Amino acid sequence: MRQALLLEVTTTGNTLQQLLNSFNEEQLNTVPFEGSWTAAQVASHICKAGDCGVLYGSAVPSDRQPDEKIPAVKSVFLNFDTKMTSPQFIQPDEGHLPKASILKDTAATWEKLTTAAGTVNLTDECTSFEVPGFGPFTRFEWIQFINIHTQRHIHQLQRIYDAVVKA
Repeated sequence: MRQALLLEVTTTGNTLQQLLNSFNEEQLNTVPFEGSWTAAQVASHICKAGDCGVLYGSAVPSDRQPDEKIPAVKSVFLNFDTKMTSPQFIQPDEGHLPKASILKDTAATWEKLTTAAGTVNLTDECTSFEVPGFGPFTRFEWIQFINIHTQRHIHQLQRIYDAVVKA
């Protein structure tokens, strides 16, 4: 379970970094279409949503399968036809965001996530925060949630790339 999780998290992180690196600084900060964030803002949001603090917060032993909620998370977050609104506390930073800072922040976020995936007890259930509608997540589910949420935004970043870079 842990090795597969580490591979998936590493793959997502590498894909994110490569995609962000394919934008130049101006493109990274260009609004691609009305109502959209810039690629830099998407990255800022990913970092805020990927804060691993909950993984090290209070937790209790769980009496269920540690990956039980993953199909539901994938069903919601990998449905690209569904438009979602981000909670205020993970809204992206405004204004111009330097590419170097974006790459550094996403790399740091992913390093923390990878470390957690390799070290924490994956079966314990986190009690300090819940994603509305899902109830408490195990640490495994939290890591996967961050990973799946990022996969959703990688899809968004590819659309932004097509609109800004390929246009």
